[in-house]
Amino acid sequence: MSERTLLVLAADPPPRLGRLTGRVTVRYADERTLAGQLPDADVLLVWDFTSDAVRDAWPGEGPRPRWVHTASAGVDRLLCPELIASDTVVTNARGVFEEPIAEYVAGLVLAMAKDLPGTLELQRQRRWHHREGLRVAGSRATVVGAGPIGRAVAGLLERLGVTVAVVGRTERPGIHGARDLDPLLARADWVICAAPLTDATRGMFDARRFGVMQPSARFINVGRGPLVVEDDLVAALRKRWIAGAALDVFASEPLAPESPLWDVPGLIVSPHMSGDTVGWRDRLGEQFVELYELWEAGRPFPYVVDKKRGYVPMHDVSAD
Repeated sequence: MSERTLLVLAADPPPRLGRLTGRVTVRYADERTLAGQLPDADVLLVWDFTSDAVRDAWPGEGPRPRWVHTASAGVDRLLCPELIASDTVVTNARGVFEEPIAEYVAGLVLAMAKDLPGTLELQRQRRWHHREGLRVAGSRATVVGAGPIGRAVAGLLERLGVTVAVVGRTERPGIHGARDLDPLLARADWVICAAPLTDATRGMFDARRFGVMQPSARFINVGRGPLVVEDDLVAALRKRWIAGAALDVFASEPLAPESPLWDVPGLIVSPHMSGDTVGWRDRLGEQFVELYELWEAGRPFPYVVDKKRGYVPMHDVSAD
């Protein structure tokens, strides 16, 4: 049998593939060269998961890799009709980002409850201005997205004493269905969006949804930028329909210097970093090597994406 070819859509720094050295031919591509190299690849590792190159290149002529792995939780930047219809297996980096994102969300909740942004600004101004913070314990949160990230967020908030309701695509034990979303938003002190980006969820947080929330509510998005109609969020904050928000993901990244989001009162902007902790790239590389060895041995592996749904179903991972 001829040696297999692994094609890596590169990003800097490149992945450390360790144990695969000498076992597979590794080639690297960028956005310009990806389409020409796809027909010769058995496996595609999307290391540059911020790129749309796979979605653009996949419809071309010739064979396509039998397996695509993305070093990210979301797969919306990969999927196109041709890839969805193909026999190619798609996997994601489930298990790497959940706990770090949950910690980040908890940090934002605490920061907003205690007005840490205001404290830092007052310190910069050398102003002594006493205020009262909010209690986090006893507050209510609605987490939108019942996947591993949403459930990790819910678990950590519950350990802080928050009463949490999780909303998923369908109702099941412990998970509310879509029909419960608006009533839960209306009672929530914290609304956390951790949903996958699909045709059904795109733009789900719009003027109507922000209008449903309490004036004292805070909104956090660690899912995908296009889940939020950003102009509507800006208007909701300026009109004080809600008390504050934090965005870690955006419709267009990096966020342009001229974006109005930088200057909206009550909005915390962070550069898509909620899941990135020291050593995260090494863990992504290790995870891919582990999956490759399962694939090489012909054994089934976890984290298989349902391409029509756009995420990994819960039943595909035994830990779920």
